[in-house]
Amino acid sequence: MLSSLVTRFGRYRRGYLLLGTALLLTLLPVPPPATPDKGLAEILAREFLSVHTRNTPTTYYEGRQGPTGFEYDLVRRFANQLDVSLTLDTSQRIDGIIDAVRLNGDLGAATLPIDPTQNGVMFSQPIMPLQPVLVYRRGLPPPKTLDDLQRLQIGTLSGTGSNQAMYELQRNIPALSWKASDRIEVAELLAQVTNGSLDAAVVYEHEFRINRLFFPEVDQGFAIGKPLSLAWVVAKHNGHDLLLQINLFLDELKSSGELERLQTKYLGRDNYLEYVGARTFIDHMRGRLPTYKELFQEAAKNYGFDWKLLAAAGYQESHWQPDATSPTGVRGLMMLTLPTASDLGVENRLDPAQSIDGGARYLRDIKQRLPESITGIDRLYMALAAYNVGLGHLYDARNLTEERGGNPDLWADVSETLPLLQHREWFEKTRYGYARGEEPVIYVRNIRRYYEILTYVDRSQQQFHQLNERQPSSDDSLLFDVIPPNEQAADS
Repeated sequence: MLSSLVTRFGRYRRGYLLLGTALLLTLLPVPPPATPDKGLAEILAREFLSVHTRNTPTTYYEGRQGPTGFEYDLVRRFANQLDVSLTLDTSQRIDGIIDAVRLNGDLGAATLPIDPTQNGVMFSQPIMPLQPVLVYRRGLPPPKTLDDLQRLQIGTLSGTGSNQAMYELQRNIPALSWKASDRIEVAELLAQVTNGSLDAAVVYEHEFRINRLFFPEVDQGFAIGKPLSLAWVVAKHNGHDLLLQINLFLDELKSSGELERLQTKYLGRDNYLEYVGARTFIDHMRGRLPTYKELFQEAAKNYGFDWKLLAAAGYQESHWQPDATSPTGVRGLMMLTLPTASDLGVENRLDPAQSIDGGARYLRDIKQRLPESITGIDRLYMALAAYNVGLGHLYDARNLTEERGGNPDLWADVSETLPLLQHREWFEKTRYGYARGEEPVIYVRNIRRYYEILTYVDRSQQQFHQLNERQPSSDDSLLFDVIPPNEQAADS
């Protein structure tokens, strides 16, 4: 699979880059290679950077608005800095990435740990730590010590540092055995734990943190070995100039704080409360959503929304319970007020079809009534906030946002202002007065989270043939190679 993106800046930057690299090489105390390498010069001449990577949520994948992912963002920025286009090759399995870089391709960026034993390649400076952790299926006795590993069927991914961590353990625990696969990725490995084919797996901590929302039956045990270091890899025979530019690029990202910001953006921080809520959501997604899925899809088609967004909003409103009723008399799956239902022609708020259609139509009408200056995703988030708190209070918050020096057309700025509507010193300045302004902020945040989960599961079911619903089968054994106990170490 190849994906190309082209970004252009100043035409003369290539010459400056080559000149700057040559000057830096003369100043550095490291001796240059015996013969000048052609790597960087060829990249600049052909005007594209070839990168071997992996199609995973933590590295690179096709998102709602195009290619995205932590390492994708980094290599895209690096290509932009070189003023060249970017070509991605995701055809290699994880254990073939480094071989592919040796043979062809300029760079490997695929959650690769620094491995000094690899011949013919060079690694960049560390980008971030990689901590292998044991995760296991809920319901099993929680593993607490290394000795507990011997009673578990454990899986890893071949060619990764997490697999290597198991080999390191086997030196001290010769009887340790596990299964390794080069045919699957982390999400599929966690699905194997969920469906009972495996008891446990060893993955990187950040990979589990990203995926745990979607595999609530899997829990984290303890760290396996010492942290490794994620880095990029280049071929030794033509990568010295390229490696120098990569390290300068990473130094700049680190010193500016941008690298840490990108890690937080893409890899996040673990939030256990969100995780517990996500487990409940996934339970309801499996048990309740199928009954109403076609209704959400029909309404989405009629009113121009993604059905998963409408479903996320419906869950936030009622947890997909058609007879839900609030103390204030708001009722139904989309929790419509009586006046709103009357205006929309909804005769029975407790009828799921009428409620979903009415709620989608109401959200569309709100979105259309917003000022034209609000565009893109900001327009959607503000429409959702107004669905919750009302257009009047949203307009009050926009006015206060502008008064405070913010941009009233950006959800990020308005969401900071909305909670002020709870404080007299602020709501006395507004037309519509007091509002529980924190609620719409939480409301939109939750819908975004539910939408992410629905999108991930929907994509995963298509990509992995509904692995979440699969039952253990003998065919699963074909995915793995068994790593036997180290009998030689045991004998010694």
